Amino acid sequence: MATCLKIAAVLLLAGSSLMAQSYDLVVYGATAGGVITSVSAARMGLRVALIEPGRHVGGMVSGGLSHTDVGKREVIGGYSLEFYWRAGLHYGLPQYLQHIAWYVEPKVAEEIFRKMLDEEKIPVYFERRLRSVRKQGTRIASIAMESGEQFESKVFADCTYEGDLMAQAGVSFTWGRESTAQYGESLAGVRGETPKHQFLMNLKYHGEAEVSKEPAGEPGAADRKIQAYNFRMIFSRDPANQVPFPKPARYDPRQFDLLVRVLAASPQLKMGNVLSVDAIPNRKADINNNGPFSTDYIGRNYDYPNAKYGRRAEIWREHAEYSKGLLWFLAHDPRVPPALQQEVNQWGLAKDEFVDNGNFPHQLYIREARRMTGDFVMTQKDIQTDLTKPDAIGMGSYNSDSHNVQRIVNAEGFIRNEGDMQVPVRPYQIPYRVLLPKKNQAGNLLVPVCFSASHVAYSTLRMEPQYMILGHASGVAAKLAIQNSQDVQDVDTKELARILLTQGAITEYVPSRQQAVLSGFRVKP
Repeated sequence: MATCLKIAAVLLLAGSSLMAQSYDLVVYGATAGGVITSVSAARMGLRVALIEPGRHVGGMVSGGLSHTDVGKREVIGGYSLEFYWRAGLHYGLPQYLQHIAWYVEPKVAEEIFRKMLDEEKIPVYFERRLRSVRKQGTRIASIAMESGEQFESKVFADCTYEGDLMAQAGVSFTWGRESTAQYGESLAGVRGETPKHQFLMNLKYHGEAEVSKEPAGEPGAADRKIQAYNFRMIFSRDPANQVPFPKPARYDPRQFDLLVRVLAASPQLKMGNVLSVDAIPNRKADINNNGPFSTDYIGRNYDYPNAKYGRRAEIWREHAEYSKGLLWFLAHDPRVPPALQQEVNQWGLAKDEFVDNGNFPHQLYIREARRMTGDFVMTQKDIQTDLTKPDAIGMGSYNSDSHNVQRIVNAEGFIRNEGDMQVPVRPYQIPYRVLLPKKNQAGNLLVPVCFSASHVAYSTLRMEPQYMILGHASGVAAKLAIQNSQDVQDVDTKELARILLTQGAITEYVPSRQQAVLSGFRVKP
């Protein structure tokens, strides 16, 4: 009987192997970086599959982050710039340079991404969550979904915000903040007093739940804490395109007692002091964190990077309830100054956005989760002083930007936020090496989102245009690795750069030169 069971098991495994779908490149995660990785590879002639755990493509770009974090516009090129150029065409902007639209409604962004995928006939497998990774030596042979489906591929790309494929493949990674000593970074670790998004009034701790009871840690010390997440909600000022702010089922006004104290200390605060309200087309706004107490749910995401799917779902729900509760509080609580409340109630959630999710974003803003630790780790010096790289594949320029990590009580007994980092950088080159795991861990994996960088360097590189730039390079690199039967670590970076430049990529900062890359685009009718 035992022998029969063993034979049956072998036959079952053989059958599932025969049923595995095979591609040249499998991309896990339909973030903006994942879409562009897929499109780039398909344009190079590869057979590509894009697998997405959720129901949408575009990640944060179609999930509410509509007021793009650009930095120096001239460093954004290639297929990343093509996306924003297509957005400009959608809005009918009249002038040549103004065909680039940096501020895109979520529904328009997803429409553009879907069209780019459709043009290249890339299949997208929705609602597939990774279950396991099978390796042969140092190469990933296949991945299995919770659905039972298996995907084999010559090269894989992990384009999720979480880095789940990378982690299950046995690739080294980290999370949280390094100490100042680890890489010699002055901005690393726990921060001292910082002026932005800070309590500018001295409020004594009165036991509020939104304040951590743990000590902040010494300045410069490492920790495993994560910069705050939030939802980038889309508001509308058009009464015909509004739905009222919903009251969450578990609403607890005590959650906002600290905000009541902030408003009492500064009753003149306007809506823009409590929420970042950034205009996007059609009388809408992208809502972000602003000030000491806002949409960032500080300190409530520490489990997220390494959590199981169930715990992550709990964290999403907690963040959604917090965000909805904040809006309900501002719109209805009698403790809110009348002028501020009146201003808030001129807005509502945009009726034509996120229509399958109650007009609330489907994507949590995971600013940072796992970060790969490759043979090369990009650090503070690479964004401030060592700006050029022999294997450059693109550029970055947005300031080093980390949101607050914790809300604590300082030595004087006053409430403070800790972790904010907003430090200017000079335009810097991004090396191909940040995409690469250690060769002895995974020879056929590229990581364009949870790439190899310290917390400090990641804080500037984590912008969506840069994820797309890295995705563009990943698609071309996958083609070269397959074409030459080599590991991704052995790709000829000069040939990679040559191809990317013909496709409009930018590796040198020249002010007002962005229009020169538009010839690299090819938009199908």
